[in-house]
Amino acid sequence: MKLNKILATVFNTDPSSSGLNQAAWLVFRVVVSIMIVHNGADKLGDIEGFSTAYVEVIGLPFPIFFSYLAALTELIASPLLALGLLTRPAALGLFSTMAVAIYHHVLVAGFSIPYLELSAVYASCFLFFVVNGPGKFSLDTLISNALTKRSIAAQSKQEEVLEKVYQASKVKVGTES
Repeated sequence: MKLNKILATVFNTDPSSSGLNQAAWLVFRVVVSIMIVHNGADKLGDIEGFSTAYVEVIGLPFPIFFSYLAALTELIASPLLALGLLTRPAALGLFSTMAVAIYHHVLVAGFSIPYLELSAVYASCFLFFVVNGPGKFSLDTLISNALTKRSIAAQSKQEEVLEKVYQASKVKVGTES
């Protein structure tokens, strides 16, 4: 019996099943966010250099604009992802910057794993959050729960009003007969 419980825990694929899974999800989200934020600061530190070395090389128009866009995406979206606030849009922005970085690396060095490795790992992490969201320990979850409670309360109030109208109409129909 105990062996079955251990095996069920080992092979459980439901990520929402335990606080431990959610805590690991939180740690993953925060660590990935902290690790990427310096990239945005580095880009802003030498926006011209980044623009010349990366953005112009891949042929994007308005290289300075796209350099700022990448830097600000990394600087703004990273803390949002860490907090679990607007997680999916933040992760999508970060995933997009990594997709462009992967394209740059393929264009410059071909399919060379040492060049692609970090960008691909980051892209995979951000894609995970685009698809799965932030997990239970996040501001998105708090906001979602509050909105759900509000919606339920409003629906309950509306049902009460409709019930009163219905009861009043029954009484009125009964007195007209």
